[in-house]
Amino acid sequence: MSASGVLSFTQQGWEQVLAKVKRAVVYLDAACAESLHWSCGSTRLLEAVGSPECHLREFESDAVGGGAKQPKAVFVLSRLLKGRTVEILRDIICRSHFQYCVVVTTVSHAVHLTANHVPAAAGAEMEGQQPVFEQLEEKLCEWMGNINYTAEVLHVPLLLAPVAPHLALTPAFASLFPLLPQDVQLLNSVRPDKRKLGSLGDVDATALTPELLLQIRCLVSGLSSLCEHLGVREECFAVGSLSRVIAADLANYTPAKNRRKTAAGRASVIFVDRTLDLTGAVGHHGDNLVEKIISALPQLPGHTNDVMVNMTELTSLRTEEENYNVVAPGCLAQSNDTTAKALWEALLNIKHKEAVMEVRRHLVEAASRENLPIKMSMGRVTPGQLMSYIQLFKNNLKALMNHCGLLQLGLATAQTLKHPQTTKWDNFLAFERLLLQSIGESAMSVVLNQLLPMIKPVTQRTNEDYSPEELLILLIYIYSVTEELTADKDLGEAEEKVKKALAQVFCEESELSPLLQKITDCDSSINLTFHKSKIATDELFISLRDIAGARGLMKQFKSVYVPGNHTHQASYKPLLKQVVEEIFHPERPDSADIEHMSSGLTDLLKTGFSMFMKVSRHHPSDHPLLILFVVGGVTVSEAKMVKDLVASLKPGTQVIVLSTRLLKPLNIPELLFATDRLHPDLGF
Repeated sequence: MSASGVLSFTQQGWEQVLAKVKRAVVYLDAACAESLHWSCGSTRLLEAVGSPECHLREFESDAVGGGAKQPKAVFVLSRLLKGRTVEILRDIICRSHFQYCVVVTTVSHAVHLTANHVPAAAGAEMEGQQPVFEQLEEKLCEWMGNINYTAEVLHVPLLLAPVAPHLALTPAFASLFPLLPQDVQLLNSVRPDKRKLGSLGDVDATALTPELLLQIRCLVSGLSSLCEHLGVREECFAVGSLSRVIAADLANYTPAKNRRKTAAGRASVIFVDRTLDLTGAVGHHGDNLVEKIISALPQLPGHTNDVMVNMTELTSLRTEEENYNVVAPGCLAQSNDTTAKALWEALLNIKHKEAVMEVRRHLVEAASRENLPIKMSMGRVTPGQLMSYIQLFKNNLKALMNHCGLLQLGLATAQTLKHPQTTKWDNFLAFERLLLQSIGESAMSVVLNQLLPMIKPVTQRTNEDYSPEELLILLIYIYSVTEELTADKDLGEAEEKVKKALAQVFCEESELSPLLQKITDCDSSINLTFHKSKIATDELFISLRDIAGARGLMKQFKSVYVPGNHTHQASYKPLLKQVVEEIFHPERPDSADIEHMSSGLTDLLKTGFSMFMKVSRHHPSDHPLLILFVVGGVTVSEAKMVKDLVASLKPGTQVIVLSTRLLKPLNIPELLFATDRLHPDLGF
């Protein structure tokens, strides 16, 4: 039941897939590729395939089919086998020469029944039968052109991308994000008057869109499989409105109820809405090298949690930008390199200064083992110093292969240290500290007026100034850290000034970034008028007001702001820290904001009897394993904080932090202004 269970859970799933791929063309979608990337790597998959005739391919509508010498295909998909997904399967198979097809889905057959509107009672009677999968097997043979060919459809729960023993992510649910008050209006627009929702507090499963409910059920199915692997009967708790729906669905998921009857271990699973504290997600107070690497380096294509490391320094190519795509990029995930993986896990758990020294130490030791002519230097670690060590490996193929993982992490560190974004990180931190003091001493209108001179058009900006996207990050920080706002004339005027200034800046951008295109609903700055830009900033501030009121329904966790006094400056206290401290409070109080989700009549009776007699109620600190799931993303610093805090408050308790994705500050405006929050794309 250890935290390393997340790795064994994922690797066990991939072993089932690897057993099927010998001499096959393998098609993966992005989420499954990311799970593979962090758990055992594509090298392990290629070794299992074991044939030069066969390849790994992305699962997409225009994917290349299988040739005459490629009779076998394995499809590994994180989607429901329905609609567009099945159409793509059909198209690939029909233009191929396959005689043997295996389709692996991460979504259980029970969820496929739900997606096909089979009532739960009817589904329960089908124990041992899998009609949805069996029907697809028949179709696969039909598409291959011979009913005597072989087809298999099976469920393997490849839910997680295990980033560290204490931290795992769910790539297929990277876009899942808690609801905002404005979403209540959208949900109400399709509800009869008598059943209108008053606030997010009224949201339950019946209020959500069918697509979002199905997405939640897919997640719940995967989490139930994880609990089965860990051998635990879980009690479900929630902090926040969407978390409450997810926790209730897991608590009452029929296959989970059956599984719990024989589970020997116990665990508490606590879901927390990210929107209750966006300060920690957009802030720069995490003194962690990995957070800076993720923020500075470009995202690895098709991934949500890894970056591209430029490897041209280790080649004879010139380091001009046009050569960057000639050499395959490096990355952070090093699942098959024991030394590099140990360094990666160390970087997740130590402060920035210690981390860069640790990278240098590893490079020096590796160079020494390879008898490379290294010149030792002490003191402050610089990017140039790291590069001088890395380039020692350049023309030594054996040394390069022996330490490839370490060199990728070394290059990631050096490139981050000299990146302009890293210098700006300290500027952000200084301004955020100033904001914390100002919020305690001044009205919100004064704080916004302090921001106004920093809003500059592209023609007036230097590298030190903030881009439009960075200004959005600062605004989210300001509105998230404050209490619920009271509208007044001064605040209205200050907001109007900021809106107009931002609208003008958007209009004058030479090129609109993907985020600005999404916010303005305009694909080119040439077509962006001031009027259209102003409408966008008006809507932007509606979202900011929603962020400020996100904790309005909380009774206990109403603030993440700690005012200053004569001895201490004002500070930010993360919501996750407050939640963990409340869970392990020595007096074990019943928290008003950590809701326990009943899993049936026994729990309801227990809750009812506790009003009249002494009955022990479920408490999240009751069990030896705590699984904390942050819905909407988590930062490296937050995961470390939770791990360290649990270890100090209740030694011996195991903790696993799960989340939908690893966050950098820019992810939050992207998630906030996504248009498909209520209607996620499920591939059909």
